[in-house]
Amino acid sequence: MKSSSQDQQDADAPAKVTVTVGNVQKAPQDAQSQAREVIQDARDEAFRIKKAAEEEARKLREEALELEKNIAQKTQVFEDKINQVEKQGKEIASARASLDKKEQELTKTREDLVSKLSKVSSLTREEARKMILDNVEKELASEVAKRIKEAEEKIKESADQKAKEILVNSMIAGATDWVAEYTVSTIRLESDEIKGRIIGKEGRNIRAFELATGVDVELDSDIAGEVRLSSFDPVRREIAKIALEWLVKDARIQPTRIEQLVQKAKELVDRDMSEGGRKAANELGLYNLPQEALDTLGRLKFRYSYGQNQLIACLETGKIAKKLSEELGANTTICTTGGLFHDIGKTQMDKEGTHVQLGVELAQKWNFPQEIVDCIAQHHEDEPFSSIESIIVHLADSVSGARPGARHEPVEQYIKRLTEIEKIATSFPGVDKAYAIQAGREIRVIVNPEILDDSGIVNLAHDIKERLEKELTYPGQIAVTVIRETRAVDIAK
Repeated sequence: MKSSSQDQQDADAPAKVTVTVGNVQKAPQDAQSQAREVIQDARDEAFRIKKAAEEEARKLREEALELEKNIAQKTQVFEDKINQVEKQGKEIASARASLDKKEQELTKTREDLVSKLSKVSSLTREEARKMILDNVEKELASEVAKRIKEAEEKIKESADQKAKEILVNSMIAGATDWVAEYTVSTIRLESDEIKGRIIGKEGRNIRAFELATGVDVELDSDIAGEVRLSSFDPVRREIAKIALEWLVKDARIQPTRIEQLVQKAKELVDRDMSEGGRKAANELGLYNLPQEALDTLGRLKFRYSYGQNQLIACLETGKIAKKLSEELGANTTICTTGGLFHDIGKTQMDKEGTHVQLGVELAQKWNFPQEIVDCIAQHHEDEPFSSIESIIVHLADSVSGARPGARHEPVEQYIKRLTEIEKIATSFPGVDKAYAIQAGREIRVIVNPEILDDSGIVNLAHDIKERLEKELTYPGQIAVTVIRETRAVDIAK
């Protein structure tokens, strides 16, 4: 066998060619070259097949890993669902046990009642019904008192977390919806002689004046030199007052002159009202309001409720609502506009309906946003509150009317209100005495300790509060304090 060096020499040596006549025969080296090519091709094919097999194996491993991962995820989901079903099964079992226990208690209660009724079968239907209701009331009294206490404790515990809601809810009880009017304006005359000229020949002057102004003129006042103008419409009274003052100064009192001065006074009052409405809106930073709305708002300038000017009251309400909205993060424009126009319905003296209903109609007529319409509709709680803005307007109106010095009432009505508060409190069984104190802002109720227990006084305070809110109107709020006192006395000798 040749060595490798010998093979290399043979490969490098020049090939020998045999020349024959006719046929040409290839040298043995060509066969070796072809063998090498076949071997190289086989090696290349083997390498390609190996590479393809490795790539296929890699893909199979990746698919196996992905499949294994999906199986693990589905297994976890399945286990979670099994745990959830087991948990729900336990809850259902617990609820079923609780229901079974309550059913047993109800069955026992029913059997006790049947047993008691069987003992008193001689009672009438009404007597038996009363006995059942009394038993149920006694059993629930303690539970009701407990629930009220729990609610109060819950409110106290959540005071820090719900400060804004408590601020709103704590002031709701200060609402008031009284409306008291001044319906008479007075004019002082220099002498009673002028009354004769006001009356005129056969009363034609005073008839013309009343016809032109729509007010009643009273000349028979107990005070010398005084004329009273009476009307439920404050704007008409103001026009009549201005016109009559001009007539007295002019001294030319006749039907034609009366009509001229009344028309002139009407134009002056219209301008005054329009200017008053515009100034009120500008003071609150409200612009681009309909002119008709500003003119109507100005009519409140001559209207009073318990001595409180209504335009000033609306302006105060708007300012308070604006400040509250800023503090609570509410819509300032809606609160301010709602506060300014909340009593706008009081200007509609010649239409049927409450001032709330009439105010809503006006706001809709002027195309105010629905949020402002809701503030007007809900400021006396005629409708449930739909937003924090409507609650803020309600509170602002209450603060404006209930603050000290804003309103006053006659002594007779004040005494009557205190009497009604005490009367409602003493109408409940178990109440010995009741005293309205602090100008009617608190009622102290003293009960008989032998009739009412500690849980009973909680219910009593709640019931008195409900009756007061339902049957009375009052400024601010009334605190109901129920006192139950027991004493044990003995003498040491």
